[in-house]
Amino acid sequence: MLLLVTNRRDITIDYVVAELKRRQTPFFRLNTEDLALTRCTMAIYPRSAWSLSFEGRILQGADVRAAYFRRPAPPASPSSISDKGEREYVDAEWGAFLKSLYARLDGLWLNSPMDIFAAEDKPRQLMLATEIGFNVPHAQITNDIASVREIVTAGPAIGKPLRQALISGDNERVIFTTRLETLRDSDEEAIALAPLIAQTEIKKQYDVRVTVVGSQVFSTAIKSQEHEETTVDWRQGSRPDLKHECIELPSEVEEQCLAMMKRLNLRYGAIDLICDQLGKLWFLEINPNGQWAWIENLTGYPIAAAIVDELEEIAQCQS
Repeated sequence: MLLLVTNRRDITIDYVVAELKRRQTPFFRLNTEDLALTRCTMAIYPRSAWSLSFEGRILQGADVRAAYFRRPAPPASPSSISDKGEREYVDAEWGAFLKSLYARLDGLWLNSPMDIFAAEDKPRQLMLATEIGFNVPHAQITNDIASVREIVTAGPAIGKPLRQALISGDNERVIFTTRLETLRDSDEEAIALAPLIAQTEIKKQYDVRVTVVGSQVFSTAIKSQEHEETTVDWRQGSRPDLKHECIELPSEVEEQCLAMMKRLNLRYGAIDLICDQLGKLWFLEINPNGQWAWIENLTGYPIAAAIVDELEEIAQCQS
């Protein structure tokens, strides 16, 4: 049995579900916001002594041979609880149970939650990329306007969030990578609010998304420079006509991508590179749980199949 840990709205996991059904491989999709609707049991020992019963289906820990940590949502307490304090208590208890469940699955994950969390550290990514031999743009992680000015005065520069790109609330919005122009003294207070990544801007031919699954490397050129709004950040504008092309990486860069995966203890990773005007590739970041379905749609790369291959390999190792 393969376990898929995600949420009800995760369209990407549907591709994996379709591949599992095609192979007739048994699986259980756990939408974690529904966890409070289950009946759960967890013994102290052994590790596999837990179960979840939900809508007539029973998931036994002993049956799980591999697991995919996709996009879980916080467990939601039943709507029958009206008291805010009681709701917070119930939510916290289910959250604690879920964390324990994740720990019980150690060694079965495609990417473990702890490895994902550690790999999301962008300064660490840049440090490791430099050690591995990638070309890495000069950068500072800072909330000091003087440090930002050092980057800006040296040439074209960009700024991007250190961790959280989404500002939630009534005016929900995304912070995209932005070109940093001349800084004014009046900007000091705003910059001091939180650290950001200030980085030398690399003039692009195109962006590159490298999707790595195990030893398989799927590389895609994203023609970001063909539209004004996607020049700095290809995600901006959400253009459906943004061209994607399958490409082959130089062997040295492909080896560097695989080395990064090994250093971060990942079986899956989405690596963002830039190809400059001279054809040199530069490392930007890696998302250890990044989206990939749109890449499969636009290129035909068999990414879902590769993920299932990895999960089945993990499962076979448990036999």
